[in-house]
Amino acid sequence: MPSRERDALHGKRSDMDKFAPLNLSPEEIVDYTYEWDGDRFPDGRPKVSDAMLERVSRVTLTQAWGVLRNEGYKWQYEDGFVCTQPGKTLVGRALTAMYMPRRPAMRTLMEEKGERAGCIGDQISWPIDRLVPGDVYVADVYGKHEQGPIVGDNLSTAIYAKSGKGIVHDASVRDIDGIQAMPGFVSFVRGFHPTYASPTIMLVGVNCPARIGRVTVMPGDVILGKHEGVVFIPPHLVEKVVKTSELVRLRDRFGKQRLQEGVYTPGQIDRRWTDNIEVDFSRWLEQHMDDLPVPKQAIQALLKERTW
Repeated sequence: MPSRERDALHGKRSDMDKFAPLNLSPEEIVDYTYEWDGDRFPDGRPKVSDAMLERVSRVTLTQAWGVLRNEGYKWQYEDGFVCTQPGKTLVGRALTAMYMPRRPAMRTLMEEKGERAGCIGDQISWPIDRLVPGDVYVADVYGKHEQGPIVGDNLSTAIYAKSGKGIVHDASVRDIDGIQAMPGFVSFVRGFHPTYASPTIMLVGVNCPARIGRVTVMPGDVILGKHEGVVFIPPHLVEKVVKTSELVRLRDRFGKQRLQEGVYTPGQIDRRWTDNIEVDFSRWLEQHMDDLPVPKQAIQALLKERTW
């Protein structure tokens, strides 16, 4: 990020940024996500474009995991979730929150700070008030089941109205019938329970590192949730994940077509391709650009990068 933009963010810190002890200020988020050099939100979070998020939705969990692992990010996948809208995909930018077991004195002080900062209602509402379109609310409630829900159908409605997305919730949720009545509220949770968490917890951080199972999630990470698993993609690797996935899909489609046509043998397709197959693949891309499951502009960019 250019120094003038960093300096501008350094000037935006306010009492609201520290109503909880672990909140990261905008400049701290910039510092800890320094590998991202694109646009950012006013709160400092990396802002991966909507167009790129749309392309992420077609990436498989395995494809994303493979790229991240090869880049040294070995713990970016967590499973064992229940998807509230089975068969659907969740993609968006993370706004994180961390909860811990309640200590009365700490909670009292945070409520005083929150009131001065203009926070309204119970602490579980404060992160929701910060959501913007495209956000996924990622909440670390340390895997609680009984007295774990910080979200029911009312707060789910508020979350969906503000973000147009669902949640990744490391705890159970309540009011599952109401949640499942919102088809677009695709969420990944640890289960369902009729109790509620508020009397037992306290909010200790918003836009802070959060632990979801085995993963450290940072504000602005891109969420990819499918089936019962979620991959948390660091923003600076989103484009590589997308391009790798798109290339794999194109090569698979080309290979299967050529096998059906009898042009190549399985032994030729299932190993490193020879130069003549690569040339054939490039020509095939040019000829089928308008009817392939990858954006035309992405295919054109791929062809420009190829050396044959």
